[in-house]
Amino acid sequence: MADETIGVVGAGIVGLATAREITLRRPGTRVVVFDKEPGVAHHQTGHNSGVVHAGIYYTPGSLKANLTVRGVGLLREYCQEHGLPYREIGKLVMAVREDELDRMNALYERARNNHVPELRKVSREEIAELEPQAGGIAALHSPRTAITDYPGIARTFAQDIERSGGEVKLGFRVTGLTEVPGGIEVASARERVTVDRLVLCAGLHSDSVARLARGGPEPRIVPFRGEYMLLKPERADLVRGLIYPVPDPRYPFLGVHFTPRVDGSVEVGPNAVLALAREGYTRTRVSPKDLVGLAAYPGVWRMAAKHWRTGIKEYKGSFSTAAFMKDAKLYVPGVGVDDVVRGGAGVRAQALDRDGTLVDDFRLQRAGRITAVRNAPSPAATASLAIAEHIVDAVFDGS
Repeated sequence: MADETIGVVGAGIVGLATAREITLRRPGTRVVVFDKEPGVAHHQTGHNSGVVHAGIYYTPGSLKANLTVRGVGLLREYCQEHGLPYREIGKLVMAVREDELDRMNALYERARNNHVPELRKVSREEIAELEPQAGGIAALHSPRTAITDYPGIARTFAQDIERSGGEVKLGFRVTGLTEVPGGIEVASARERVTVDRLVLCAGLHSDSVARLARGGPEPRIVPFRGEYMLLKPERADLVRGLIYPVPDPRYPFLGVHFTPRVDGSVEVGPNAVLALAREGYTRTRVSPKDLVGLAAYPGVWRMAAKHWRTGIKEYKGSFSTAAFMKDAKLYVPGVGVDDVVRGGAGVRAQALDRDGTLVDDFRLQRAGRITAVRNAPSPAATASLAIAEHIVDAVFDGS
């Protein structure tokens, strides 16, 4: 119905894209976005590396694969229409050891099944032409992989919503969700707003907000901090495009890589260490409440039992620049500890099932008038416009 009010909890890129999609698909619908922060894109979106992924890594037929491939085209068009940066600088996914070649070849076949455009295998000699400082023995080259400004895109989404008559209510910390006749009451400490339907896109807090709506307890969110180094400005010309390792299929993390940004800086990283708070952007940020929640969840202990060796290695890199750069030097041998300074960090909302499995694909849950995004990991920013279509399909299914 055109006179409905639809609420969206979360002003990250997925929540804002969803709210915008509702205004486009249902003109006249009032949309209200709620977020506890003073600005949009405050957490995962605002700490994103800016890469527009081409769809290389994802299981063919999965939501990740399908939505990323569609999302890339939608995002490119949006950036062009709104004068936002979108630069196809290309990516090398590089093997540095012979035992990585089989995995690289399997990745190539997966990417072909996902219809990644213009992807090709390149030799050591071709790597040298593309990235003279790189040290790989073979690679996949994705020339259409791009970089952009996701916080800028999110702010533009918010402007689109407001121009369409919607509202982005900042500083609104959701403390309660209550079913009332004909709708859902969304409460903060100071205000209550009733909406006809509600979409939860709460990112790092997606499980706790879902519990307010009496959603299922799983998956739970485990926060992983990814820390970056920055190449010193005078060394930023060491790389031309994106340089990534061949990923280990056991993990959802892509390993330490080189990422040029639209502002001209070059990031090296990230590592992946368990954060001690959902918003634990520094090593010293600790939330006793979050720690108790992690310790009480059996999936955390089962995950730790499987991956403790990798965890120790990642923590070494967190405290030692030399350890952090050890892997980076495999890909760009000329880079060293004197070429970098500590950069920023982001926190990934990694969903975890009770059996200790790291949830890889996007996951939605719908119960009555509430649709909850329970897992939207990377490449959610790349796929945000396509994810928004998928969410809105679910919201209005059968209505």
